[in-house]
Amino acid sequence: MGKYDPAPTVAAGLVRLARSKTQLTQAELAERAGVSQQTVSAYETGRMDPTLSSLERLIAAAGLEMRIHLKPRNDHDSSLEAYLETLPTDVRAETERRQRERVDKARSERIRGR
Repeated sequence: MGKYDPAPTVAAGLVRLARSKTQLTQAELAERAGVSQQTVSAYETGRMDPTLSSLERLIAAAGLEMRIHLKPRNDHDSSLEAYLETLPTDVRAETERRQRERVDKARSERIRGR
């Protein structure tokens, strides 16, 4: 799994983001949090899901604070999927192809720092 692959879980994404923001290696974060590097790797790849307290400890070990806010659910994705299902197959395929191109372009620009 590469550095810019989407995270498989919310927890995986949070651990990756914490390391990225603080420029820590997995080994450095693991040492600060009192866990093994293999554990950090397993969390980041989604092979293991940390408990909320373990996730908080990892985030704190990176020198960050995790805050959780509850907000009304955003159903944008499910609404978009329902709309796409109403489209003819060829139109849907073309729409999804264009969306993948936009995502790939944005990811590429992010990697190059633009």
